[in-house]
Amino acid sequence: MSSIFDDDYFIAPLSRYSHSFPDPRYAAKEGLLAYGGDLHPDRILKAYRTGIFPWYKSGDPILWWSPDPRLLLYPDGLILRRSFRRVLRNRAYTVRFDHDFASVIASCASVPRHGQEGTWLTPEMQEAYTELHHRGFAHSVEVYEEGELVGGLYGIAMGGAFFGESMFSRRRDGSKIALKALCDLLSKKGYDFIDCQVVTDHLVSLGALPVARDRFLSELESALLKPSDIGSWSKFHWEYEDD
Repeated sequence: MSSIFDDDYFIAPLSRYSHSFPDPRYAAKEGLLAYGGDLHPDRILKAYRTGIFPWYKSGDPILWWSPDPRLLLYPDGLILRRSFRRVLRNRAYTVRFDHDFASVIASCASVPRHGQEGTWLTPEMQEAYTELHHRGFAHSVEVYEEGELVGGLYGIAMGGAFFGESMFSRRRDGSKIALKALCDLLSKKGYDFIDCQVVTDHLVSLGALPVARDRFLSELESALLKPSDIGSWSKFHWEYEDD
């Protein structure tokens, strides 16, 4: 496999026979630091533990990223607008965890987003994260109205870190209800942060904070010292409590 160069930065090719990664502290600020390898669940878990995640388009090689800054949402830092609080108080929805991971990830791949064409959630990515769900690392939050799945999100939990991957809404505020439920659950269980990966105006408006990559990697190292909630989260329960 040939090498890729980006200005003064060497983009390393990964071997299919090793799950090692370059040190993300020395990556370019945009974060691309390696390509290739595969989507074996063990490799993906190693990537997240190292502060790296896969993100690529269909037809491209697998690209591995660790951007600077990193966007983190601390569980108690979610901003609730007055109009959204009214939605939460209305309780015209039901929230479940790990009830239908397959439908959530399929919806994240298929529900259109404003200003975005296509999806990075290729069938291979969906298969890899579904296997991580079966292994007890990847989890979904589902929001239902009258039995219909109207919003949700999924990500990977390890130690005191939750690595958010994608979310979707079929109705207004569907994904935000899922995010509120997740934040409350993670806060109660002592999680340190939700890794939102790249900076977006929408997530910043909800309270996520851009932090320097070095700070993120240090916080990640500390978070991974905590015990992990491996296994199904279907037993977890959430209802909105006005504060």
